Amino acid sequence: MPQKEKESIISQTVSKYGGKLMSYIRPKVKNTEDAEDILQEVWYQFSSITNLSEIVNVGGWLYRVTANKITDKYRKKKTENLEDFVYEDEDGTFSIKDILLLDESAGPEVKMFQDEIWKKLFEALDELPEKQRLVYVENELNDRTLQEIADEQGENIKTIISRKNYAVKHLRNRLRKLYEDLNS
Repeated sequence: MPQKEKESIISQTVSKYGGKLMSYIRPKVKNTEDAEDILQEVWYQFSSITNLSEIVNVGGWLYRVTANKITDKYRKKKTENLEDFVYEDEDGTFSIKDILLLDESAGPEVKMFQDEIWKKLFEALDELPEKQRLVYVENELNDRTLQEIADEQGENIKTIISRKNYAVKHLRNRLRKLYEDLNS
């Protein structure tokens, strides 16, 4: 593909999808700078492709890569917040955190399992009402205190605590289903 043609495709794609991708990223990350960094990584990956015309569904590709970049960003965050997600069975305890902290050398099955947990966690977060998701993400993934969130939103601390509790119950239930599915 000639360089001029590639530059034209990249320029058209950025114009068409730039705002949409930013709108998709922004509610899922801590701040605008993080969102801009993720979008920049997506554009870099897109521009690095040798033959852009081989991408059948550009929009689908961009959203999939963007979702993966958001997931990668969360993976870099501390995982101690996942200590609530421990389950007991006849073989002992099962901790989602322990699995997520295993390194890549643990094997492809573990990597696949980790990817599935992250995917289900984000799906479960997306199912939450906006205010509950916001409190959970800000507190657990962005290390903000519940009081900071309450002050910022002009809400009573008890309201924020309640939203967080509902979010944790929902996530616990959804991840329990994942655990049961993986062990059946």
